[in-house]
Amino acid sequence: MKGITEVQNEAEFDTLIAGQTPVLVDFWAAWCGPCRMIAPILGELAEELGDQVRIAKVNVDNLPEIATRFFVQGIPTMILFRGGQELDRMVGAAPKATMRQWLLGQAA
Repeated sequence: MKGITEVQNEAEFDTLIAGQTPVLVDFWAAWCGPCRMIAPILGELAEELGDQVRIAKVNVDNLPEIATRFFVQGIPTMILFRGGQELDRMVGAAPKATMRQWLLGQAA
């Protein structure tokens, strides 16, 4: 998906979240209906927000150690990071307007 980084391993994840540009990480799985529902919304937000916020995806079935490290207990869970620190999280699917407002408010 254009503008979205599919995280392949823990080292890539750690490098990605360490920067000063906010990174929204979507913890998801292929079998999760709500995860599939928000995927196109995240794609649109990635295009609209450009360099303001980066968006990445972590498949919890492929990288369970990252999900465990951040106490992800349900999916979709979206965690916003800056400088390696968690700024905020949103659990569950939400409308695009809600997600956009939340992202811009937290990333400011």
